[in-house]
Amino acid sequence: MNQSFTLSNDKVLLDKEYPLFSELTNMEHEQLVFCSRPEVGLKAIVAIHDTTLGPALGGTRMWHYHSEDEAIKDVLRLSRGMTYKAAISGLNFGGGKAVIIGDSRTDKTEAMFRAFGKFIDGLAGRYITAEDVGMTEREMSWIHFETNHVTGIPKSLGGGGDPSPVTAYGVYMGMKAAAKRAYGSDSLSGKRIGIQGAGSVATHLARYLKNENATLFVTDIFKEKAQKLADETGAKSVTPDDIYTLDLHIFSPCALGGVINSDTIPHLSCDIIAGGANNILDDEKKHARMLQDREILFTPDYVINAGGIINISTELQNEGYNEKLAMERTSEIYNTVLKIFEYADTQNLTPVEASNLLAEDRIQKVSSLQSIYKPKHTHST
Repeated sequence: MNQSFTLSNDKVLLDKEYPLFSELTNMEHEQLVFCSRPEVGLKAIVAIHDTTLGPALGGTRMWHYHSEDEAIKDVLRLSRGMTYKAAISGLNFGGGKAVIIGDSRTDKTEAMFRAFGKFIDGLAGRYITAEDVGMTEREMSWIHFETNHVTGIPKSLGGGGDPSPVTAYGVYMGMKAAAKRAYGSDSLSGKRIGIQGAGSVATHLARYLKNENATLFVTDIFKEKAQKLADETGAKSVTPDDIYTLDLHIFSPCALGGVINSDTIPHLSCDIIAGGANNILDDEKKHARMLQDREILFTPDYVINAGGIINISTELQNEGYNEKLAMERTSEIYNTVLKIFEYADTQNLTPVEASNLLAEDRIQKVSSLQSIYKPKHTHST
């Protein structure tokens, strides 16, 4: 029997040691859904943050979390980031995210993902899923067997396929905008750039940077992945700890979040941080200020990694996926980043604060229109 329950933003009595509803209230989430099918190994959590602009759109991440608390914290932060990402990118979608607790290298089965697809379908379009860390087009296809509320399906099925190449292109454009701001030129030729992670986004980003003759350093928790990417792009492979202390122009975290924190910031020797990972700052407000105090230019991660959501959003158009349009829209990340830096300067804000305010302003303005009645059906006269 399918087992699912939903926690909505209502007042209930919970264990004081686990203030889940306080977290939902503080982060302004609408809904948190837990999905369980033990017989197929499915333990999944779906977080819907905000649907003011449209249905919540965001990927599913499969990760071997150390605890269920860690998984909940991750899905809450990721889904909130998707709201801001869609808003700042001008998309008519809200923010959502899902996590599946498990080892993506050993635990995947068709039955698991078809069960997950049934749960997604049960949300009736409030949440649309996509590919994220630990996922591939194959799993998206299995989910698609059970629901239409999924993107990132293979191009052979009418989808856009793996969104990571477009995500990497957006990071590349955002990085160039940051260079323009810091150095007066957006050329990355000769710039020393450290990439943390050697997954799909990092690989495509490294290829762009290689073509622009940047000097690259790469690392990954799986040494063989880093070495493979280094061999392809002419980069130097370094240890995960060493990436923080290198003398760099640009540091690009492209793995998991929280890597810019009170422990790592004192060791950084770079001018710019611009990466494809989500929630790069462990504490958004505190660590953004610490970077500003050290005159390190931080490019808001949910802005420059928005190529993925831009790409999958084109799958949801009436006319279907359009790769050229996805790339054109993603290239606008360059101008969005420059706009955020300018606004931050004029308002004496960190780039994260500036970006958040711009995103929240769009959400608020659209929200104010909800009082205007619009009929569900129109009739020709």
